[in-house]
Amino acid sequence: MLRALAHLLLLTCIAAAATPGARADRIVVNKSKRELLLYREGKVIRAYRVALGGNPVGPKQRQGDHRTPEGEYSISGRNPASAYHRALRISYPNADDRARALQAGVRPGGDILIHGLPNRQHLADAEYEVTDWTDGCIAVNNAEIEEIWRLVPDGTPIRINP
Repeated sequence: MLRALAHLLLLTCIAAAATPGARADRIVVNKSKRELLLYREGKVIRAYRVALGGNPVGPKQRQGDHRTPEGEYSISGRNPASAYHRALRISYPNADDRARALQAGVRPGGDILIHGLPNRQHLADAEYEVTDWTDGCIAVNNAEIEEIWRLVPDGTPIRINP
């Protein structure tokens, strides 16, 4: 618990020190730390706590495995009318993901997003922030996805680490 509070304090300090209005030029997600970092010119400008797929350890292997992918992708579009408030599309699957799935004889899946909370919530807001509940997406709260939406242009590279 103390470690989680220290991590949250660090994320808050990074966000407070960030340059207002600076657009991100890179996103890094560290799944093991449940964090999403926005970078501009090599410096963290924003940091967020995230929820992941319900089976978060390891890279996405196939459709329906509830895992969040790992690797290099980009923001390939946005959906203002998403079932999850707002959503930024991640370019999963990439060529490596498709080749791995083909070799295994499975579908790689798709529709991996950075998104807000469901429009029809089933849990309390606080539960969404401490539970891995997505089907493989990266989730933040609605205020945070609004900020990410403004700061992240289409085409921004995203690295998803274990």
